[in-house]
Amino acid sequence: MNLTEKEKYHLLNLEKGYEGETKFDLLAATLPEERFLINDLLLEVNNSYFQIDTLMISQGGIYLLDIKNFQGDYYLDADKLYTVTNDREYKNPVDQLKRSTTLLRQLLHNLKLNYLIESFVIFINPEFTLYQAPLKTPIIFPTQLDRFLQELNKSPSKLNEGHKKLAQTLISLHQTKNPFSLLPKYNYDQLQKGVYCHSCKSFITSIMNFNFICGKCGGAEKIEIAILRNVKEFKLLFPELKVTTHSIDEWCKMELSKKTLTRILKKNYTAFGNTSNTYYV
Repeated sequence: MNLTEKEKYHLLNLEKGYEGETKFDLLAATLPEERFLINDLLLEVNNSYFQIDTLMISQGGIYLLDIKNFQGDYYLDADKLYTVTNDREYKNPVDQLKRSTTLLRQLLHNLKLNYLIESFVIFINPEFTLYQAPLKTPIIFPTQLDRFLQELNKSPSKLNEGHKKLAQTLISLHQTKNPFSLLPKYNYDQLQKGVYCHSCKSFITSIMNFNFICGKCGGAEKIEIAILRNVKEFKLLFPELKVTTHSIDEWCKMELSKKTLTRILKKNYTAFGNTSNTYYV
């Protein structure tokens, strides 16, 4: 569907944020000692919601890490964050970090759990610069990230049942309904139907030798894999609709036989109903 400029900007920020978190996860995976890494927690305490990008549980305590993938030149002025190029103001991630840390302490206190919490904002993009940051601000800059991970490496970390219980408790408290979610409104009729290329997202695809072939970039994807990808998206976008041969045929809008679609659905999902109204779960 066509997005408004505001929606495009929001989507770009979400993609950049996800890219930064994924990059940090790859770096954290190289840490040799035992640690639990929990991503994208949404927690609630005393009717206040707070989000945690990355929570690391180690022997010495809990690291609350807010990963930022900002790019370009910024500066701090009176605890407010601005871009150098146009003086646009952004939310100060340090303020957000302090709030999340305070609420996490309250949550642990309510659970009668006592753990040391260390919190940092990690700017992961190497093309980021921040001017006028106070020396003792809890920030890890791109040039400091390797040293930060090395310091973590020096700390022995052996986890016990208490650490495991803490991780399980926090995961169980994760709020699945996000009050901060800003998805654009959509309905079935307005969305473009068809199988798009998994590489360049073009809808210019055709079928050749059991593959979908992109007419724009030449990318190839096995028919079954592409259909299952589209079924997954159909279920995500329209959880109230049943997955049937007809609904997936209409959603994918490709010249595939109903027999082929039925075979793929039967192979990968459980069929319910009789011949005339079979659906898949």
